[in-house]
Amino acid sequence: MTEIEFSALMVSRVCHDLVGPLGAVINGLEVLEDERDAQMREDALRLVTSSANQALARIQFMRIAFGAAGSAGAELDLGEVGRLVTGLLEGGKVKLEWNVPHVYWAKDWAKLLMNATLIGADCLPRGGLVTVNAGSDPQLPSFTITASGMNARVTEEVEKSIRGEAQPGALDARAIQPFLTHRLSRTVNAGLSIALNEGVVELKAG
Repeated sequence: MTEIEFSALMVSRVCHDLVGPLGAVINGLEVLEDERDAQMREDALRLVTSSANQALARIQFMRIAFGAAGSAGAELDLGEVGRLVTGLLEGGKVKLEWNVPHVYWAKDWAKLLMNATLIGADCLPRGGLVTVNAGSDPQLPSFTITASGMNARVTEEVEKSIRGEAQPGALDARAIQPFLTHRLSRTVNAGLSIALNEGVVELKAG
């Protein structure tokens, strides 16, 4: 896969994640424009507000998790990372338990943590709980993420991507994010692993 192809798939993933909430904003605005019933207008305004907040949370998360996130050698505050992950999942079926010390990690390690947490959430199609635990030594980053809930699963596609065994030509916009996570893991030599044991998904690195 060329860098251009990789970039194009990442852009497609970003657009895919934003279409839903932004479309809901447009629908809500159309109702506000045409509707005279006070209750309907109140419901539409609530839809516009919640959808706009969801779109903003996704943009803020993806700007760091998928983007450049500062200059080479930059460090990221894990407290801020936790705020971004919390915002991303807020209001959804997946709840977050963020047991992470307030320290600074190297940029790529922090981005790996964000992307691995997103994968954990994606492994819970019916919702559930994602628990994130991280080590306290910023010089030796490590984390364990568990995702538990009804029908928790790890697809073969995700498992192959995490192990670096996915065929780049077969990747689409949805599968590109686990592939990015694998590349981040290789960059920092994190040894990222994923497994499903007794209905609980576990991701470990470090």
